Amino acid sequence: MLSDESRILAGILMLALVTVETGGLYLLKIVRGRAEVTPFQEKFARAGHAHAGVLLLLALICQLFADATTQTGVVDWLSRSAVAVAALLMPAGFFFASMGAGRTSPNRLIVMVFAGAALLAVGLSSLGIGLLTA
Repeated sequence: MLSDESRILAGILMLALVTVETGGLYLLKIVRGRAEVTPFQEKFARAGHAHAGVLLLLALICQLFADATTQTGVVDWLSRSAVAVAALLMPAGFFFASMGAGRTSPNRLIVMVFAGAALLAVGLSSLGIGLLTA
């Protein structure tokens, strides 16, 4: 059985996975030459799409493991939610950092990728420690 927290977040994450399909449609437009993008923008679109899918699936898996810990409070929140938040931040960073006609290098919003990576590391570390100490 899932805890209520895991069940609710898993439901939200499942719905969020539907939005990854939209990114897939955009990638199809790029690959078919129906969207004018630079090679840099194509690479960032692929990276954003891949990170979104993989991290959302990882966030779903984390729900099962978070229920197996004895963590409470902020540490439980980090173990349960940090990967899910990183799954939003990192892809958004790839997409927003490459927005704009003819862009060939990332803008300042690339910081979202690094913030998401840091949060991912904190969440996974918290969950790993929680599992080892349960």
